[in-house]
Amino acid sequence: MKHNIGWKDRIARAVGGAGLAAIAIAALSGALDVGTTLSAVALLIGGILLGTALTQTCLLYRILGFDTAA
Repeated sequence: MKHNIGWKDRIARAVGGAGLAAIAIAALSGALDVGTTLSAVALLIGGILLGTALTQTCLLYRILGFDTAA
């Protein structure tokens, strides 16, 4: 598949995804009192952001016609 995520977008997704995942893991382990549902959603979104940063491909961008890799 053709990459549609540029380097700036990739870095932002990696940092944001890692941050969300870290907060979610801390909350699920009991270090933060955020709630289980919110923590699980944050972990899911963080994982998606990290995955799209690693693959440099975003399905939503493809559907909407965005391409930051140009």
